Amino acid sequence: MADTLEPGAQPYAEAIIKNSRFVARLCRADSESEAAELIRSARELERGAGHHCFAYVIGHDESRVERSSDDGEPGGTAGVPILNVLKARDLVNVAAVVSRHYGGVKLGAGGLVRAYGGTVATAIDGAELKPRRRWEVLRLAADHADAGWIEAELRRRAFEVTDVEYGERAVITLIAVDTEPLIAAIDEITSGRGEYTPAGHVWR
Repeated sequence: MADTLEPGAQPYAEAIIKNSRFVARLCRADSESEAAELIRSARELERGAGHHCFAYVIGHDESRVERSSDDGEPGGTAGVPILNVLKARDLVNVAAVVSRHYGGVKLGAGGLVRAYGGTVATAIDGAELKPRRRWEVLRLAADHADAGWIEAELRRRAFEVTDVEYGERAVITLIAVDTEPLIAAIDEITSGRGEYTPAGHVWR
């Protein structure tokens, strides 16, 4: 299980460190284009900033994408610390950007790492996080004459039906965090004749 942000949530934090002003913004990002929109927005809102350093984590398993940028700060002092905070908090489908308004005092590599990572951590501390869980997918084949009442009974028992396709037979697609109760219900409803197959998983 990982956490994410609610769509539309925009956690924010500011820090003044040796006269430099660090402004952190986060958002839910289900795609790299949504992460890019946060970065574009930060550049527009913080036009006086000399650096807009960012990181994001999108997707799970083999589709996971991690990106970071120091945007002109010394290598490894900004983007990677932001990314490390997102990973340490086990966040996914989240983008973060920190804009720095330089205050005339150099912070050194260690100071930059603490400033960028710390400002993002503060923004996360003030955010309401949403658990993101892995749901298993099952496809249940049924005769057309039976599909309607089987689907209705599964819904009545609060199982989540995501799709019904009608071909030679009807195929009901279901998802569940724990498939054991779902399989037991299918067996009971169909008197053990239910033909179901695992069909991967989704994250929600």
